[in-house]
Amino acid sequence: MKPTLPLFKGTLDLLILKALSVEPMHGYGLAVWMERGSEGEIMVEDSAIYQALRRLEGRRLVEADWGQTANNRRARFYRLTPEGRRHLRDEAQTWLRYVEWVGTLLKSGDGVPA
Repeated sequence: MKPTLPLFKGTLDLLILKALSVEPMHGYGLAVWMERGSEGEIMVEDSAIYQALRRLEGRRLVEADWGQTANNRRARFYRLTPEGRRHLRDEAQTWLRYVEWVGTLLKSGDGVPA
């Protein structure tokens, strides 16, 4: 079995914002979204998700309200703020450009794009 992929700096925040752009979620729901969406290649510890949520909340990119889970448990459900939606759009564009160019450089024979 191969190891899961590491998360690079800034990736967790971006993935959380993306997940919350779909629908409000609680921390466990975010972990499940990442694991399922990556077919088990990306797994994040709960503590890292909650630390990121607190950081994003402090930056006013997400906000939370208490609600009930499908299991009838009380949990905080997080959602994007308008600023969080703008931040997601900008960061996703930057990240996709970065990935494209790193991929181009890694695929080239001499390190310079053809």
